[in-house]
Amino acid sequence: MEEEYEDIDPENLPIYKKGKEILEVVTQICDLIPDDNEMLQHTKAQLFSDAAMLTVKVAGAEGAGLYDLKMENATIIRKAARDLVVQNHSLQAFGFKEFKYFEIVRDLIEEYRLLFIDWVAGFDQWDYIIDRWGLFNPPGVGPFDKDPDDDIPFNPNDFLE
Repeated sequence: MEEEYEDIDPENLPIYKKGKEILEVVTQICDLIPDDNEMLQHTKAQLFSDAAMLTVKVAGAEGAGLYDLKMENATIIRKAARDLVVQNHSLQAFGFKEFKYFEIVRDLIEEYRLLFIDWVAGFDQWDYIIDRWGLFNPPGVGPFDKDPDDDIPFNPNDFLE
């Protein structure tokens, strides 16, 4: 019997919804940033970029399928979330008076982190190709392991004739 795979709409995932909430809050805070401060405008752009990654890369990972691609997207998400957590220091350093509002984002990131842990734990470790760079292999698989697919005889001419 052939196994059926159900497509999951990433927008229905709790982690995606929380990422969208974070983006909305970041947008509201960024609306308060004055246009005449070049450094704050740079920080604003970084905030938007990092906040957007929290949904974009979830969708990318859900569409990817393979374990190593999911983990690669998860790594980008982790970096973006960690960068968001510390951005209040930049906001304060560059003179943003309402930097304390950013504590809301930090609290939301903590909620997101807990959802992230559950989401990553649900990745199918058996749906993989060996990551020859060695970063995103499932537990027990190394970059120098023999690929079991190499034992499958394949002659492309069988399909081209």
